[in-house]
Amino acid sequence: MSLQVAPVNGTHIHYSQSGPKNGPALVFANSLGTDLRIWDDVVDALSSTFNIVTYDKRGHGLSGIGDAPYDVALHANDLIGLLDYLGLDQVIICGLSVGGLIAQKVTELVPNRVRGLILCDTAAKLGDYDSWNTRIEAIKADGIASMGDAIMERWLSPTFRKERVLETAMYRDMLVRTTIEGYVGTCIALRDGDLRDAAGNIAVPTLCICGSEDLATPPDVVRAMASMIPNAEFELIDGVGHLPCIETPELLTRLIDRFTKEKNLV
Repeated sequence: MSLQVAPVNGTHIHYSQSGPKNGPALVFANSLGTDLRIWDDVVDALSSTFNIVTYDKRGHGLSGIGDAPYDVALHANDLIGLLDYLGLDQVIICGLSVGGLIAQKVTELVPNRVRGLILCDTAAKLGDYDSWNTRIEAIKADGIASMGDAIMERWLSPTFRKERVLETAMYRDMLVRTTIEGYVGTCIALRDGDLRDAAGNIAVPTLCICGSEDLATPPDVVRAMASMIPNAEFELIDGVGHLPCIETPELLTRLIDRFTKEKNLV
């Protein structure tokens, strides 16, 4: 497949689109320090049903860095701009970590365009001001690689890291090759982003998912977000860390398939 790129908000956004163009649109938004490839196994399993879009948010993967500072609204408007470019008016959004925050912000900004939400290992407020500042300063001083091993422990379960050593090394490479500007810019967006007041206004079917071994957004944090969103459902995936799309894509696929069918989104 040739590289696909869209001009959005003064930069370029790398994306991939697959599945039937007349199918229900399902968009995947990535976590901090990853690119669209983390969804590959899920996309393969769902692309016979859905018109699927994956993309690299600004500062990540093959997308442009754009201008600082970043905030959650900027990332959300990038996604809205991509949807405009692709002519997608109504979408389901599956967001992971910061991608989940972006999905919530898109729902706040253009609620009429979002049909459903799948919020994986995320929250309405991720982390606290001091912890994000500590990470930002460490990365500015010593680079992302200085925190690579510690971040892998937050991303992936002990079992995955022990049994799938080469894949763990590959995902660490994905992380450390992210641009400093894009990573720090998104850390600032996370530090300052707070959608707790908006969560109660989400009026679309919502499924909240968390891995039991997630050290970045532990189950209690995700469960608390689910309690803020009217009629949201919560699912715990046992033995999995922060990235269920990598560790158990088949189970995540089944949850998405069941949820979208039960809520008449397909």
